Amino acid sequence: MFTQHNNSSFKVHQHNLQLATFLSFVAGMVNVGSILSIQRFTTNVTGHFAVFIEELLRPNYSIALTFSLFVLFFFLGSFTSNIMVEIIKQINFTYQYTIPVIIETVLVFIAGSAYTFYTPSNPDYIGFILLYAMGLQNALVTKVSKSVVRTSHLTGLFTDLGIEVSSLFFIKNKYRRTKIKLSIQLRLRIIICFFLGGLACGLIYKQIQLKAFWIASTILVITILFDIAKKRIFKFKQWVTEQAKHIDF
Repeated sequence: MFTQHNNSSFKVHQHNLQLATFLSFVAGMVNVGSILSIQRFTTNVTGHFAVFIEELLRPNYSIALTFSLFVLFFFLGSFTSNIMVEIIKQINFTYQYTIPVIIETVLVFIAGSAYTFYTPSNPDYIGFILLYAMGLQNALVTKVSKSVVRTSHLTGLFTDLGIEVSSLFFIKNKYRRTKIKLSIQLRLRIIICFFLGGLACGLIYKQIQLKAFWIASTILVITILFDIAKKRIFKFKQWVTEQAKHIDF
């Protein structure tokens, strides 16, 4: 979402920080909320793939099918996210990243409203919804940040963080060190926000249960409004600059 900057690496970094702050916090909330409510991971599919293989070999085909669908829904979220971005880009470049986040917001809100049809014996519907939403988010953030940011799981983040921190012991070039430090800052921001989102959800879940996802969807709405306001301010500044050029002193 959120406009791609071509001005400077610092602006790109600031943009990625903003993106990471909001969306990693939401991912942290969804991660903990899904564990507490349906005992399923919904921000990554590594564990689901392992369970799918295990149940397939037992054999327990009905459970294996369910976990294969978990993987499929995450894939479909990623797939449709990129499709939407590419189609919307041809219609209105400004909002190519906004529409997928609106869809994610609706899906997370639906998950929060699932208490009307949710039964503990069949939690998979909520799992499908959230896995699709997180697949959509992960693909979107990966694309807009040019594969720098991923907000829905931490395995790759800790791997990259370990590599970058260790690199500081060997790299002497000032420019390269600054670039690595900015990347470390970004990854730490994602990890901290993911943790804080999970902690927040854990603290409020006992009181409001599935409705905790409403708070996550509200944060997404704030993110969308912030982005729209940011774009309008940018366009206004451009307009003022153009008008100033035509003023005859």
